[in-house]
Amino acid sequence: MNIGIISDTHDDMVNLKNAIKIFNERKVSYVIHAGDYIFPGVVKEFKHLNGKLIGVFGNNDGEKLGLMKNFQEIVGELHGEFGHVELDGLRIGIYHGTNNRLTEAIIASQIYDLVVCGHTHMKRVDKIGNTLVLNPGCAHGDFPNINGKIETEPSVIIFNTSDKSYQFVRI
Repeated sequence: MNIGIISDTHDDMVNLKNAIKIFNERKVSYVIHAGDYIFPGVVKEFKHLNGKLIGVFGNNDGEKLGLMKNFQEIVGELHGEFGHVELDGLRIGIYHGTNNRLTEAIIASQIYDLVVCGHTHMKRVDKIGNTLVLNPGCAHGDFPNINGKIETEPSVIIFNTSDKSYQFVRI
């Protein structure tokens, strides 16, 4: 099964529409969003997804009630600040990544086969023990990362649950 991974859309509707098109072309069954939608309308756009949206809040998601309402409307799953899901036999932890020490503690716990995070606006792939860590970077174009560098390659990840392979796809 293919899973799409996205984070930090920051209400960039053009890149979001392109990401959803990519997810549909790659026949993802689920999309995991690691937070920072900003605008609740971002969630509504996922009604065009041929799969199910699963997400968590990011540190810039102030309109929580609007986000929750829109997740309900599209029959998605919003897990609050942290999400735990099991998909195709894999235990997946989802955390925006606002607190780096907490992110690393979640990874170090070795509870999860996959940890999905965002926040830094930088791509990350790590294998720590039995846990694969994936951060797709920022889905919003021309946005600075935590080091102040402008993100020039907004991207998403396509993750295959069968062989645990992944591919970064530029939006």
